Amino acid sequence: QVQLVESGGGLVQAGDSLRLSCAASGRTFSDYRMGWFRQAPGKEREFLAAISRSGANTYYADYIKGRFTISRDNAKNTVYLQMNSLKPEDTAVYYCAADYRANIYIPDYNYWGQGTRVTVSS
Repeated sequence: QVQLVESGGGLVQAGDSLRLSCAASGRTFSDYRMGWFRQAPGKEREFLAAISRSGANTYYADYIKGRFTISRDNAKNTVYLQMNSLKPEDTAVYYCAADYRANIYIPDYNYWGQGTRVTVSS
């Protein structure tokens, strides 16, 4: 198993940037593809971005493409989500997830963090 802990959330203003981190422990980090999701109040959880085990391949949801960037540092067992030009509609709890399967387009993930809250004020 792998344990995931997100950090970096907070209260920001529209137009600001924020970088979320997700630290992994328990198993070899580079064995897992990683993903970021979010869940806004009253809405279902939605996919944001995924990154391959090595970090060479990434995949983004169309609605955040160009504003958010996923990256990872396997030496630090950490995956990041850089979020730029934040909007009030980006307000949500953000989750990282890990999965042993290599294909970054598979929507399902086996392991989840507890989430970090991001609030964007207008």
